[in-house]
Amino acid sequence: MPNFPSIIKTGIAPVQTEEVEVFDEYGEKLIKEVACERPLTVLLNWKEIVTLMTLGSRPESLVLGYLKNQGFLHDPKAVESVIIDWETQSAAVVTSENIDHLDKALSKKTVTSGCGQGTMYGNVMAELEHYQVPQIQLKQSDIYATLEALTHFNDTYKKAGAVHGCAICRGDEILSFVEDVGRHNAVDTLAGEMWLKQESGEDKLFYTTGRLTSEMVIKIAQMGIPTLLSRSGVTQMGLDLAKQFGITTIARAKGLRFQVFSGAEKMDFDVKGQNKPETK
Repeated sequence: MPNFPSIIKTGIAPVQTEEVEVFDEYGEKLIKEVACERPLTVLLNWKEIVTLMTLGSRPESLVLGYLKNQGFLHDPKAVESVIIDWETQSAAVVTSENIDHLDKALSKKTVTSGCGQGTMYGNVMAELEHYQVPQIQLKQSDIYATLEALTHFNDTYKKAGAVHGCAICRGDEILSFVEDVGRHNAVDTLAGEMWLKQESGEDKLFYTTGRLTSEMVIKIAQMGIPTLLSRSGVTQMGLDLAKQFGITTIARAKGLRFQVFSGAEKMDFDVKGQNKPETK
């Protein structure tokens, strides 16, 4: 994470999981872990924007990625401070950037199918109307290598479930991985990190455990990442947008199985049937 002019964190840092008593189907008591969800109200120059439900693992990246993806912020160098206060469950971002457009953007709100967020503001699609992500070739073997590397992550999910994981990958290297209660929070956290570092998405792949809805595809397009890989499925609108932006969309990816929904012409099926699982 790059240095800010000021990062202030107050209150007790939130834990990711906690132990609870549960009973199995035989009535026997067990000790299990659950994911810890809490609200975080986002303020921009002290104007309340939204309340996100989050694990709170990397809150400064989350709120900056959210504000950037919503079109509220454009210049990372103008960010003066991020104040995380877990006592009031708030995150205040102070910027010198002109945000006179904020009231107009807030007046146009679309409730989406997102979990943990599910809201998009302003005229985001107008900015992406003629946008295309960089076009790259991708090997079948690269997908297998990425999926294998990802098996070493998902710590909170393995302990408690109830969360989504997202990752920025390059080849079989996992550059950054984050979990949160909503897949949108996870992607915004990674977007915030990339935005502050001014990293290009051209040579990267984005992985998510969640479904590929329209707003998820829009966020990946905003990050300039050409390949989207999901353990889950894709919606019709998500697929339409992926095709519009030129994003190679791979879903239902687990083990040696995956399905290419868009961009198959950019795939090199170099493994072909060598490791194809038997059809049951």
